[in-house]
Amino acid sequence: MSTPPPPGTSDTLGIAIVGLGGAVATTAVAGSILLRKGLQTTTGLPLAEFDHLDLADYTNLRFTGWDLYQDDLYRAAAHHRVLTSEQLADVREELSAIYPLPAIANRAYCEGVVNGEDSTGGHRELVATIQQQIREFGERINGRVVVINLASTESALDLQADLYQTPAAFEAGLDGNDPGISPAMLYAYACIDMGTPYGNFTPSVAADVPALRKLAAERNVPVAGKDGKTGQTYLKTVLAPALRARALHVDGWFSTNILGNRDGEALRQPKSLLNKINTKGDVLTNCLGYPVEDHVVKINYYKPRGDNKEAWDNIDIAGFLGHQMQIKVNFLCKDSILAAPLALEIARCLDLAGRKGRGGVAQSLGVFFKAPMTPDGSEPNHNFTEQQLELLRWLEELNALQPVNERLATTP
Repeated sequence: MSTPPPPGTSDTLGIAIVGLGGAVATTAVAGSILLRKGLQTTTGLPLAEFDHLDLADYTNLRFTGWDLYQDDLYRAAAHHRVLTSEQLADVREELSAIYPLPAIANRAYCEGVVNGEDSTGGHRELVATIQQQIREFGERINGRVVVINLASTESALDLQADLYQTPAAFEAGLDGNDPGISPAMLYAYACIDMGTPYGNFTPSVAADVPALRKLAAERNVPVAGKDGKTGQTYLKTVLAPALRARALHVDGWFSTNILGNRDGEALRQPKSLLNKINTKGDVLTNCLGYPVEDHVVKINYYKPRGDNKEAWDNIDIAGFLGHQMQIKVNFLCKDSILAAPLALEIARCLDLAGRKGRGGVAQSLGVFFKAPMTPDGSEPNHNFTEQQLELLRWLEELNALQPVNERLATTP
């Protein structure tokens, strides 16, 4: 087990992001700086109104992370074209000073995204490097650190192998440089091993494998994921419970998405697309109480759209006396504008759980994810309203607890 980073004496929370140069990450970092400067409001941040909670202040967030592209964050943000020219100008100095650390490159998992050579070194060496970088970041900011995965979607995996079932088998796989261990798993393991909270905002397989869920519980390290719930699936988990409450039967639900950012480009690869479809596909059965016979989900890369994603749904429903009706939803949204604030909130919540000694799978963060993790891998609740109530209940419970370091200081 690696030595954990020093907790720090300040109120600063460091967020280390896998995929720091991506559209979501650069938007999150820029947004935090704009808030710190008083140039933007907290609109879009769902926990901003709960200022009585012991969450890290938005103005006390600091950032580092890893990326396959080594541009500074100003150049990266300008490339993604999410921010307005005025917003970019307001944060140019700060973003220009932030450069990503080299991320783990593995073309077997990130086909179409990794353009150079694969990273050298064995699994243990890569983990040790990640852990050293996290420690150095914590020391530099004199604060706590949380890691959030915002990288491009990796290829899907068959998780039936023994490698993924127990911590011992996973450790043996690390020692043997097993190719079944992906970059996302290496970051997740590095965090759990050193006691750093970890959140997975991507569809990639990471801390949700049984071996790492069990290890997080054993080490009492907060983990959460996976795949941020921002657009089409968010609306499904709102609409479907409402249709069920009115006994309106869903005969079919056709969903299509077009987007043109780097995430969309990664999803052009069939193995990565499979991960995304899998996380979007289970919510209707859970929310409605029955399978929808014709539930179709399509995701298409369309370069001209950039970060401006369009999600279109056609819902066929049957009402009283068997009469047929339709609902059509056209959500023209900005992918990163929806995702970035959720990534910040997940980091703040995981940090709170860590400070209050509540490790293992943070199931109560399920409202933020398409495929929420559960401690035993069982089916999660996808009903948005119920998830939101559970999140607030959990936060109030954590808020009432004494921080672990204060408890230890008062123990005779």
